[in-house]
Amino acid sequence: MLYSLGLYLFTWSMLLAAIFHKKARKMVVGISQTFILLRRHIKKNDRVVWFHAASLGEFEQGRPLMERLRKDCPEYKILLTFFSPSGYEVRKDYEGADLVCYLPFDTPGNALSFLRLAHPEIAIFIKYEFWTNYLTFCHRKGIKTYSVSSIFRPDQYFFKWYGSLRPIRQFTHLFVQNETSKELLAKHGIKNVTVVGDTRLDRVIAIKDAAAPLPLVEQFVGHSPCFIAGSSWGPDEEIYIPYFAKHKGWKLIIAPHVISETHLKDIENLLNDNGFTHARYTQVEQNKDMLSHEIDALIVNCFGKLSSIYRYGKVALVGGGFGVGIHNVPEAAVYGIPVLFGPNNQKFREAQALKACGGSFEYQDAESFASIMDKFITSPADLQKAGQAAGNYINANAGAADKCFNAIFN
Repeated sequence: MLYSLGLYLFTWSMLLAAIFHKKARKMVVGISQTFILLRRHIKKNDRVVWFHAASLGEFEQGRPLMERLRKDCPEYKILLTFFSPSGYEVRKDYEGADLVCYLPFDTPGNALSFLRLAHPEIAIFIKYEFWTNYLTFCHRKGIKTYSVSSIFRPDQYFFKWYGSLRPIRQFTHLFVQNETSKELLAKHGIKNVTVVGDTRLDRVIAIKDAAAPLPLVEQFVGHSPCFIAGSSWGPDEEIYIPYFAKHKGWKLIIAPHVISETHLKDIENLLNDNGFTHARYTQVEQNKDMLSHEIDALIVNCFGKLSSIYRYGKVALVGGGFGVGIHNVPEAAVYGIPVLFGPNNQKFREAQALKACGGSFEYQDAESFASIMDKFITSPADLQKAGQAAGNYINANAGAADKCFNAIFN
């Protein structure tokens, strides 16, 4: 009852928000096209595997499975759905799927219509996707459902007095990231669980192996040590930019999480205040002669570069730790460099594991950040040891995608 009430309130709030907000409008319009797209692209005799990802991060976790499925089982059509515009808009043309669309809101009517038109044999939900009506009707129709790379904690809705374990109980099997999740589910009588780790690690290794060299970045860095701030936010920038103003022997690459003109100007003003010479990535692309002059900081004002840029770093920072939570730590750690992040990292398994093995480090303020960086700068041996720990962790814990694929499709 509470779920249904909350769902209808959310649906109406999104419809109202669509009048005023571009992102909400894209979502509502996109959802309105889903059933049309399903009728057009999914035929009666198609064998369909449905992957659902909330947004871009979950898509990356599911991608190794989709690519393995495309390669080894071409008889299946792959249907990929997103809930968030930030995922759909970036990956709507993803060639690894036969159809990419929005997932309609989880009302009983929408769930039944979606499943009737898509008629998947298998449904795979990535990480935190637990839609009660979709899962219930999948279960009733005999559609096999799997949760991949999921994590469970006692403070989640399911385990509260007002919550419900119903959506979790509908899964054919759950592939979780850690033993803690398995033990928690077992306490509630859910035993169809296997610990496999995080498929994201397989994805970052694949990205690293396929990453093309970036001559522009290579020329910018030269023979200097480079600090790379990935998915950077303002609170992080106010800490690391003043620090490197006192350590100009290091090059600085800033890849902001939000690439808006306002944020870019804020970064440039902060760099100016701290005596940096700087340029935007697209400016240098258009005029490579700029690199013949001394530039201290390169601002990456375009998408799709960060995962390849990390290879040129000695130390990385992953932003978000002073907001809703840190971003993709394994994407940097896979290159065998230590990764720094802010205090909001407790819910991120890889961050905790990398901290435990000495490959990642948490800073709370400018003083703790300086303490970590001072140690790396004065002790190359400590820097090398931390980088090796980060790379070793990623490689040692890979393989989750293969484990899931073999269990589901073999």
